[in-house]
Amino acid sequence: MAQYEHVVIARQDISPQQAEALNETIKALIEENGGHIAKIEYWGLRNLTYRIKKNRKGHYSLLAIDAPAPAVKELERQLGLNEDVLRYMTIRVDELNLELSPILARRERERERERRFDDVPV
Repeated sequence: MAQYEHVVIARQDISPQQAEALNETIKALIEENGGHIAKIEYWGLRNLTYRIKKNRKGHYSLLAIDAPAPAVKELERQLGLNEDVLRYMTIRVDELNLELSPILARRERERERERRFDDVPV
């Protein structure tokens, strides 16, 4: 099976729970078609560089997918029909990177820094 990195941007109007539900729908669709999801990262509501369908922000998610090509093709077809999805991009990769993405790694470093400063007595 081929390996892919897939990024989805959903409308700003939906809740974070609905964005997570979209990720679960994607996972179910891939697993129905013989693949599996190695990693799902929800990056949260982020600013867009330019407006897309009158939206200034979007819910970003990154998925690491190990699936046959027809499963990914069906996933892209379904996302094209979904009104909550603004954009998606699928890239075939040689191997899946299961570490934290740079976006989430930066958030973790910032949280760790805040924890260290909170522990310092005044």
